[in-house]
Amino acid sequence: MHADYQDTLESLNRAMPLGEKLMHTHRAVQALLPFVARIAVVLYDPKTALLKTYAHSSGEHDPLSNYQVPLSEAPSLADILKKGRPRIINNMLTFERGEHEHTRRIGRQGYAASYTLPMFSNGVFFGFIFFNSYEADVFTKPALHQLDVFGHMVSLMVINELSTTRTLVAAVTTMSNLTHVRDPETGSHLDRISRYARLIAMRLATRHALDDEFIERIFMYSPLHDIGKIGIPDHILLKPGKLTDEEMALMRTHTSRGRGIVDDLVANFDLQEVQHIHILRNIVELHHESMNGKGYPKGLKGGEIPLEARIVSVADVFDALTSPRPYKKAWSNDTAFATLRQLAGEKLDPECVAALTENRAEVEDIQLKFKENPLD
Repeated sequence: MHADYQDTLESLNRAMPLGEKLMHTHRAVQALLPFVARIAVVLYDPKTALLKTYAHSSGEHDPLSNYQVPLSEAPSLADILKKGRPRIINNMLTFERGEHEHTRRIGRQGYAASYTLPMFSNGVFFGFIFFNSYEADVFTKPALHQLDVFGHMVSLMVINELSTTRTLVAAVTTMSNLTHVRDPETGSHLDRISRYARLIAMRLATRHALDDEFIERIFMYSPLHDIGKIGIPDHILLKPGKLTDEEMALMRTHTSRGRGIVDDLVANFDLQEVQHIHILRNIVELHHESMNGKGYPKGLKGGEIPLEARIVSVADVFDALTSPRPYKKAWSNDTAFATLRQLAGEKLDPECVAALTENRAEVEDIQLKFKENPLD
């Protein structure tokens, strides 16, 4: 009997972010295979065919955070999907001279070997798991058999975390559909906002030490910012002209109503374990706060406003300006950018404004991919 035996993965029973779970898993892997220096997870966005860094166990020495790349520009990874088999690289000496930025970053870090597994959920591809080593020729068949077990365990952890979050997102979205919200916000509008918000967050990541899990939550939660509008009467929500003071006061209640809806859904669907749920609450309730303290519902000022709410505010205002509405035509990007800069420091966060306006090519790429569909 070994009464003092400790389950090496007992820590995974506790509620914690995926990054921390990966670190605990990494320690268990190193107990068997000490040469494994890094475990990393990359997610796939099927709407844009982008691979997005998500979580890793590398501590502060990670070469590839806050990064995205089209799958088409990662041919060796695309080949994994085509062949349906993992990729083993036991000598990565040529990687630093690679054609793509992600290849060069990995090469500069000094990794000498890599093992890559695709992740699937019910047959649907959703990303990759990477095991990296500073030693060459270490991924032998016995080592790979052990890593396959850990790889599938990590895949299940990711599926569990994303499924819980997506259940919450789906519940909120379904509620919007069932209550027949006829707000002129199309599916394309929500797709654009989520990607504008992600772009802003990525550009602020270094300055604000934002990890990929935080950025992914902003991406997933930003389309839900106006869920509280389901409680606003149509004669106000759809009014083509200017609202009266009384109507505006009622319209402004959508932020507090939205927060209440999120809290009810979290309780009713037993989703308290969803990581970073505060990000959703802040986005829904506080995206109309202003830097000068004249916003609503709480009149927060400057840095009192959570960063995620400041990010979504800029994304939302920009898309509203550049989208057609019953009462106005779509503004040009030049005019919208100029307006954002005028609002910076008063209504909008200057950092968030700069993060969007200084990356015009990426903004226009998002607009091209998610054009308005008149049938939306």
